[in-house]
Amino acid sequence: MPGAAPEYRPLSGVRMRAPMKVPFAPPFLASEPRATALLPDGFRRREAWRDEVRARREQRVRPEVLSALAEQQSALPASEARARNLDLLSQPGTVAVVTGQQVGLFLGPLYTFYKAATAVVWARALEAETGARTVPVFWLQTEDHDFAEIASCHVPPALHLSLPDAGERSSVAHRTLTKDVEPLLAALSDALASQPFAAEILEPLRAAYVPGRPIAQAFAMLLGAVFAEEGLVFLDPRCPEMARAASPLYTAAIERAGEIDDALIARGAALDAAGLREQVNVRRDSPLVFFHGDAPDGPRRRLQQDGAKFQVDGGGEVARADVLQAARHSPLRFSCSALLRPLFQDALLPAVGYVGGPAELGYLAQVAPLYPLLGIRPALAVPRARFRLVDARTDGLLRALALSPAEAEVPRDELIGRLGRRGHEAPDELARRLLGGLPDALSAAAKKHPSLARAARRTQVSVETAVARFAERHAHALAEEDRTLVDRLDRLQASLFPGGVPQERVHSLPFYAAHFGLARLKAAVLGAIQPGEASVKDLRP
Repeated sequence: MPGAAPEYRPLSGVRMRAPMKVPFAPPFLASEPRATALLPDGFRRREAWRDEVRARREQRVRPEVLSALAEQQSALPASEARARNLDLLSQPGTVAVVTGQQVGLFLGPLYTFYKAATAVVWARALEAETGARTVPVFWLQTEDHDFAEIASCHVPPALHLSLPDAGERSSVAHRTLTKDVEPLLAALSDALASQPFAAEILEPLRAAYVPGRPIAQAFAMLLGAVFAEEGLVFLDPRCPEMARAASPLYTAAIERAGEIDDALIARGAALDAAGLREQVNVRRDSPLVFFHGDAPDGPRRRLQQDGAKFQVDGGGEVARADVLQAARHSPLRFSCSALLRPLFQDALLPAVGYVGGPAELGYLAQVAPLYPLLGIRPALAVPRARFRLVDARTDGLLRALALSPAEAEVPRDELIGRLGRRGHEAPDELARRLLGGLPDALSAAAKKHPSLARAARRTQVSVETAVARFAERHAHALAEEDRTLVDRLDRLQASLFPGGVPQERVHSLPFYAAHFGLARLKAAVLGAIQPGEASVKDLRP
């Protein structure tokens, strides 16, 4: 059956299903050879850092790209460090550490903050190690059209804020904030009012998220305010200058789609042989670009080759010659797919390292063969830092339950089963066990001494009543203990493992900035990041 898992036939003749494939990132972060053979883990080795810096120091940022970057930075909060870093990018020998993320509401999940912090720390470490001026750059993934992925902000313990979606398929770069953001800001302000440092984050939030402002610009303004002292530079690819720089890559992605498909399919087979999962399903004859139709803000559609024309996802068709003409002369009518974006970043910037999360590491492993095919040098794959933030309330729950933060990151039922009192005796079973041989002993005594029969019956009834009452009270006490335990576990997981997902993938920065203090939290995160490490760290700022 097409798509079914392959079967293995051992010598016994028993048919066995192939082992389940696992995501790429965990084996890579554990330095398993099956993963590092497909994507080098040079981020762990300082000699690899030095080699990459030497290779990149001759790569220059195009003047028109620098001009666009300068214009984009001018819309952000003033930062001497950012202005200095922008100037450094124009100088020969400067290299960069790049990260990026979708422009989530109020910065989206915590891992966005961690990505930016990781890029800052890596830039400092590379500069200290090699002497090369190194600039941290945040790539705003504004080409994406999946509005639902950026429209929400989750505030512990249970506040969910979300912008309404008009159902458009245009890139997020072309979406602006409406007045719908105002009640969300009010609700966020109310939720954070009891936190001691709420003003530290609410002030830049209100300054950034203003109706009529592009969503991407609001995001960059807020993150730019958070990392103003560190000089984080922001790059939005949805502008004419960046599109012109991408034009040769768009053209190659269309003209050489067959070679690219072959390389990706061969890489998919290599991942499969290693027991690893492809991050993105490859669609043969579908170039790694999205087409926006007649205008840059048009709906973002996939192309599927059909002879001398392309079928457009959602309806319609366009001649292949016209698509190539547009890629060369109107490149803003195109945007990168997730698999093409890393190559564009590395072609555009002197990127020594690219900071990514688990999904992006999977992308990098999948597209690694495309770099030599298209003549682009890949940056080092750098895993973003991962944290669990532990506040005083959560720390108290951990102590009460005698758990570490990592031990809380398991399915709820498993945790309850491990710590709970499942399998309690029913009250009648406990009563029978406590009574033991007493009923038989009383009966035997009554038979031996008939004059004691009434007394034996009264004694048995009295004792059984008392024991039954005790067993019921015991069951009630255990139930109360279980309810307390489950309540504590639920509150603990709501903080560290909400909905069965790591905290950093759900909760947003504003709550933790308001609780710990933005400056204090940032200093703790920056201080805890160790380039070359890949473990999850517990942080108590």
